[in-house]
Amino acid sequence: MKMPAPKNIVLNKSLLEFLKTEAGSGSILAICAIVAVVWANSPFAESYFGFIHHHFTLSVPGWSLDESVLEWTKEGLMAIFFFVVGLEIKYEIFRGELSSPQKLALPVIAAIGGMVVPALVYAGINLLPGGDLRGWSVPMATDIAFALAILGLVGKSLPASLRVFLLTLAIVDDLGAVMVIGIFYSHGFQVGYLVAVAALLAVMASVKFVSRSPFVLYPLYAVLFVLIWAMSIKSGLGPSLVAVMAAFCVTLDPGKNGEPVLKQVLHYVHPYVAFGILPFFAFTASGFSLAGAGVDSLTDPRFLGVTLGLFAGKQLGIFFAAWLAMRLKLAAMPEGATAWQLYGVCLLCGIGFTMSLYLGALAFPAGDEAAQIAVKSGVVLGSLLSGCAGALWLSRKRSQEKG
Repeated sequence: MKMPAPKNIVLNKSLLEFLKTEAGSGSILAICAIVAVVWANSPFAESYFGFIHHHFTLSVPGWSLDESVLEWTKEGLMAIFFFVVGLEIKYEIFRGELSSPQKLALPVIAAIGGMVVPALVYAGINLLPGGDLRGWSVPMATDIAFALAILGLVGKSLPASLRVFLLTLAIVDDLGAVMVIGIFYSHGFQVGYLVAVAALLAVMASVKFVSRSPFVLYPLYAVLFVLIWAMSIKSGLGPSLVAVMAAFCVTLDPGKNGEPVLKQVLHYVHPYVAFGILPFFAFTASGFSLAGAGVDSLTDPRFLGVTLGLFAGKQLGIFFAAWLAMRLKLAAMPEGATAWQLYGVCLLCGIGFTMSLYLGALAFPAGDEAAQIAVKSGVVLGSLLSGCAGALWLSRKRSQEKG
């Protein structure tokens, strides 16, 4: 029997649409990841690796870039993903859940715990002989698409406040990941290109004064975003960080039908990201060959650090930080929820998948096959354990409540 959402929790139409889209894309992400792993370990593995490592060049007068399909996806298509992340973060800060201090405290504190503890778990394991501290950021992430997909399947009777908690926590988590990328994975700054990026961002923030017509404003945003991305590639700044900065330049002023322009842009771009870019990234980034793996791979500190960081570090960090915040009266339990239901959601936050794979690709060079196998297998196993544990926990609690 479906329980009604608490009266004090109101999910507006845009949030419901967002949850539906993210949850729906989770199954496609899973299929793409499975296909990649199976293909990479099949007799046709050569064609898979040949495809993702195939190079092609994009060149215009004064600018050119030669990258593999995998690198183009990571640095090109994923910039659009981070642009969407930036739009979501800006909207939530100024108009949504992050604009309310009362609602903000619990997911923000929980998200911080969920980033710090997994990094410490990874670092603690990799301080041992043979360890590699470069991957400390990999288990910090939460894949909102997978987490919401599982929550949608097993948590239909849960209070709506828990869904809002998970969504808000994931947005803060994404913001933390972007900051980590910008601080630790940007390198070799080129002043001329940095100035060009800054100038283009200023222009993008000002185009709202040119026209409010979507036929003028949206193409201008698109062209400027492409130019900003192209300059960021050469500047040394991570395209992901610059994409978020570009998103913050999109206006919140009313557009067509009175809806904020930012929200209209988000509605338009988000489905392409959820059902196109992220699945393609999952396909290109998930495939790894087990041919070089043996029993020793199971004791690789990088594998253990990522696996335990996601499965143990995430749930413990988030739940303990949330408990401490409530204990100190800095925040309150999501309305209508119990501590055990909250713990089940914390388990789901250990599904790092897409963002963890992205951080792993930044932390370790593509030529380091042993590191790639360790990190990717750790991400897959840690995410799988977290997803299964969260699903079983929430299903059991739901059965007990019905009984």
